[in-house]
Amino acid sequence: MIAEEFPPPLALSLPSLSRSVVAIGPPADEPGSWAGASSAVVTPDGVVMAYRMRTGSQRGCEVVVARSKDGVRFETIQMITKEEMDCESLERPALVLTDWGTWRLYLSCATWGTKHWRVEMIEAPEPDAFDSTKRMMVLPGDAAAAVKDPVVRFHDGTWHLWASVHPLDDPAATDRMTTDYASSADGIDWTWHGHALVGRPGVWDQRGVRVSAVRFEPGQIVAYYDGRASAAENFDERTGVATGIVPTKLTQVEAGPVGTGPDGLGGLRYLDIIDLGDGRERWYYEVTRPDGLHELRTELR
Repeated sequence: MIAEEFPPPLALSLPSLSRSVVAIGPPADEPGSWAGASSAVVTPDGVVMAYRMRTGSQRGCEVVVARSKDGVRFETIQMITKEEMDCESLERPALVLTDWGTWRLYLSCATWGTKHWRVEMIEAPEPDAFDSTKRMMVLPGDAAAAVKDPVVRFHDGTWHLWASVHPLDDPAATDRMTTDYASSADGIDWTWHGHALVGRPGVWDQRGVRVSAVRFEPGQIVAYYDGRASAAENFDERTGVATGIVPTKLTQVEAGPVGTGPDGLGGLRYLDIIDLGDGRERWYYEVTRPDGLHELRTELR
């Protein structure tokens, strides 16, 4: 009998609101105004980030691409609206700088008048030159499942993707979600390998799980994920940790969430981690404020 393999013990790094500062505030003071769901890339000149803006009247109205020298103060260099992408709403993007020097932006797009989501991709020579007329479909989803919020990594010659998948069999319960894993030789044509992470019955992440950040470490993969206990926690998910030795199977390692909003209330979600290359990391995450608005915060680790 072959012994089951488990990842080595994990020394957890956890988000800490007390160490964080606001990077991007909500676009307005009205209910439903959010900034967050970011994806960042380190460059020789600083940080380039794509993030979602939402207003109370327009849902996810645009994805903003911005540049920063210090990782905190950002200057907008491009905006892509939901009208450009012919969708009802935009959610978390994935921004990637390829090994050959081009930029890719994977966009989560809500299909008009439905609960369906798809992911389209735009490739550009520079992060301020994304042309929505040249987008291509990469994760179409289907009548049974909505696909959104991809995390994309290129590692050891393979493109890896973890995406939030929502079953559409019950129109009143499309907030349920698993994280499914796909691989690719080129980052365009993907092969699905099934569920990588699922919720646990009877605990805080039972309604759904969404991987938000993945780190390849010696002997294991560490993933941070958003979890919700019920439909009422949609939009206010909290952060948990899962590990695995292969990208197709991740297992929760903590009984409870490791990241929450202020005073343990509200959401802390869409964690993104970038390696600054000097022994430090910068973390970004979307936080629910006490007034219900969402802001994008960052901390230097």
